[in-house]
Amino acid sequence: MRMPHPRGPVSDLLTATLAGPPRDLPAEAWQELATGVDPCTDEDLQLSLHICYELHYRGFEGVDERWEWQPSLLALRQAAEERFEDGLRGLAPVPGQPAPHEVPHALAALVEADDSPSLSRFLTGRASIEQFREFVIHRSIYHQREADPHTWAIPRLSGGPKAALVEIQADEYGGGRLERMHAELFRTTMRELDLDDTYGAYLDVVPAITLATNNLMSLFGLHRRLRGAILGHLAVFEMTSSLPNRRYGNGLRRLGGSPDATRFYDEHVEADAVHEQIAAHDLCGGFCAQEPRQGAQVLFGAASALALDGRFAGHVLDRWDAGQSSLRAGAADSSDRGRSPVGALGA
Repeated sequence: MRMPHPRGPVSDLLTATLAGPPRDLPAEAWQELATGVDPCTDEDLQLSLHICYELHYRGFEGVDERWEWQPSLLALRQAAEERFEDGLRGLAPVPGQPAPHEVPHALAALVEADDSPSLSRFLTGRASIEQFREFVIHRSIYHQREADPHTWAIPRLSGGPKAALVEIQADEYGGGRLERMHAELFRTTMRELDLDDTYGAYLDVVPAITLATNNLMSLFGLHRRLRGAILGHLAVFEMTSSLPNRRYGNGLRRLGGSPDATRFYDEHVEADAVHEQIAAHDLCGGFCAQEPRQGAQVLFGAASALALDGRFAGHVLDRWDAGQSSLRAGAADSSDRGRSPVGALGA
């Protein structure tokens, strides 16, 4: 993956410094992070976090892999994470510590109470093919490495919860079959929509709120202290997936999408209906039975996922309602690489 273009002083420092051999960053580097700005929509902060986190995934072309554990870079990441987590704690407060047996019901109540705007309804009946392509570009940041952030939790669990997570993740990875891996199915959808399916191809054109929904998973997954939060995140992911994916598939069919284009969404309709029960009861409920004090963290992860996804949907729909692109300024040139005419999809 190529290094993205910077969006502020910290991401500028990172992109420039990571091009060289591992060395100490300036001690005051973290002070360049903006203050008084919503961390969830801070372009510089969210891109800086994404760069730091990507070093734990597939890395960047020409970047020495020893940067992954460089102490001063980790110190900078920690400062960015603290601001991000503080913002999340304010955005998604959890009222109290639930009893372990109440956790599945508390998760269901969070989902039921969520009144975020419905992006899936818009995509089903009203979106143009250009808008659907934009949606896929946003989601490519996660789906090209689908399931990977949640897999960090596997070695942090034991017994029944571990088995439940492995069961879910095995399906996400196609049961070990390349052609059934969800990330590969999504790459097929991208190609069918004449989009560049190269890993990270659209990082430069997605806004901070899109990066924040992805950084949330890495924040939770990479910190053992937040292991409950990554499980809660996964639970609401599964609990809110089946119906929206049915709508996405139907919307893409309305626009002329082929069976290959819609297979990714159709696969999630059935699979996630099963995963929903496993994640809420066997995974989160079982985990909290083992570790009763983790219930609030599970709900924090779930509430954060719902809140950020709601803000993402609001951003996209507001831009589209205004007749604008939901991608960053200048995105048109970047998002058109390798595409064929829209008419090829029958729009």
